[in-house]
Amino acid sequence: MQIFAKKFSYVYDTIMVQRKVVKMSLNTVSNVGINIQEKATVIWNVADMLRGPFKPHEYGLVILPMTVVKRFNDCLLSTHSAVQETYQRVKNLAVIDGFLTKASGYQFYNTSKFTFDSLVADPDNIEANFKDYLAGFSSNIQDILAKFDFESIIKRMVESNTLYLVIREFNSTKGYLGPDKISAVDCGYIFEDLVKRFSESYGEEAGAHFTSRDIIYLMTDILLNEADLTTEGNVTVYDMTMGTSQMLSCMEERIHAINKDVEVTCFGQEFNPSTFAIAKADMMIRGGDPNNMRFGDTLSDDQFSGYTFKYCISNPPFGIDWKREQKAVEAEAKLGDNGRFGAGLPKISDGQQLFVLNGISKLAPDGKMAIIQNGSPLFSGDAGSGPSNIRQYILENDWLDTIIQLSTDQFMNTGISTYIWVISKNKPSYKAGKVQLIDASHCYEQRRKSIGYKRNDITDACRALIVQAYGEFRNNASYGDKSGMYCESKIFDTVEFGYNKIVVERPQRDKNGNIVKKNGKPVADSNLRDTENVPLDEDIDRYFEREVLPYAPDAWIDKKKTKVGYEIPMTRYFYEYKAPESVDSIVERINTLETDIATSLKALFDKGCD
Repeated sequence: MQIFAKKFSYVYDTIMVQRKVVKMSLNTVSNVGINIQEKATVIWNVADMLRGPFKPHEYGLVILPMTVVKRFNDCLLSTHSAVQETYQRVKNLAVIDGFLTKASGYQFYNTSKFTFDSLVADPDNIEANFKDYLAGFSSNIQDILAKFDFESIIKRMVESNTLYLVIREFNSTKGYLGPDKISAVDCGYIFEDLVKRFSESYGEEAGAHFTSRDIIYLMTDILLNEADLTTEGNVTVYDMTMGTSQMLSCMEERIHAINKDVEVTCFGQEFNPSTFAIAKADMMIRGGDPNNMRFGDTLSDDQFSGYTFKYCISNPPFGIDWKREQKAVEAEAKLGDNGRFGAGLPKISDGQQLFVLNGISKLAPDGKMAIIQNGSPLFSGDAGSGPSNIRQYILENDWLDTIIQLSTDQFMNTGISTYIWVISKNKPSYKAGKVQLIDASHCYEQRRKSIGYKRNDITDACRALIVQAYGEFRNNASYGDKSGMYCESKIFDTVEFGYNKIVVERPQRDKNGNIVKKNGKPVADSNLRDTENVPLDEDIDRYFEREVLPYAPDAWIDKKKTKVGYEIPMTRYFYEYKAPESVDSIVERINTLETDIATSLKALFDKGCD
């Protein structure tokens, strides 16, 4: 196989920048920040006051929205007086938002006279005052509070006499979340930690809301590896299943680490109300446009129809059905190229390929996507099936850049192997018609303490190896130490993943062994029918003559039934044969064991005789 060695100079330069970013992230990934972890722990410990009225799995229903509200409170403290004065001047005008956001310094505000300080100062009227305080927030924050269903939570806290205690604790010195002490990035880490704790306590699949940062940083560094950010004015980033929006914030962080002057605009959609609320709050606090954070089911209620983005990064749910979205998805599939799902539909029990198609439809002509999937999109579905047709659509358009296999035990909610698919609408010329497969299943370090199923981490050293393998684009190349941590790269022609599935027929024969014919042609015997998968780059007739006719001279191909299929059998491509242990070695081990057992028994009995 031809190995493409051609490289653009900017690729090398970018790799050097990426290595700098990787080095810089050591404390970020491995140590998130002791002060941040401590802050999250302090906030979570408020749950001690909820014991009894709230069950352990309900603590997050209080803590998450209260954290968001307290963050808003502390951000607005410095401009509270200015907002009050401005509100008194403009409250009778038809449109007041512009005046108040300018006064607050954020895209949100609060017109209530109360702050957490004044709320704590009047415990006898805490319910009425707190409701007045919440009602003073701008409409974009009201949307966030509604997604938390915060009104019903407040009612429960009032009934259990815990509302004042919780507010007082959040207003302590340790509970301060102002931007002068906690940056927007740090606050994102705190939200992330709290969501993780909530998911774990709830017994819920934490992975539905939480992708650990070691994986996210690998995805961002892969996406940006070939990027030339020196000339970019505005970069758009989209996450179709954004959870708490941490993938978006990480992308923004990595882009600014390369070029701090690049404007990054983030867009995201989420279907879980509480995580959407956190994502929108996080975006508002970071100074982004909250209107870019949208609620709804991505498959059946696309909030970004007609939009295209430079980058897409996502970890959609896998292994779950799309019955709820079936009607809408099937209707859009009938639109063909005018919809997102015209290429094909996966089986109803596994909708993850639908997210891939959605992401492709959202990529700009020079766009690039990193998306996490399990193993089924690699091979599920026979030729002509929906899953195979989707693979065909991606491969024949030459959009598949790379697939990276991660180790098992990387996610909190599952121990299975997972894969990062890298999709590019504008592959470099040296990658044209090529696909890179990277086996990084041995590229990890074991955690001291597991989190759910997550027992392995992609450390900085691991990530550096994988990014290097991706950047160099070499065939049959190994990176790292094969006796320990390593990854391997292989390059394939796109056509190598395709095949023609042919139907081989044999004739019926009568009791005398004569071929049964109809209209002068042999009648096919369905009991003898067989199929063959012929590599796409091989002539079907020559294959048939070589592989079938010598063994079945009376066979023929029913060419009307030939179908094209695509699959990517990564396990087979990276399989390494290991010779079984020799018989002599096995016998020697058995003899050694027998000797050891006999010696132990003798010592035991001799001791008993004494």
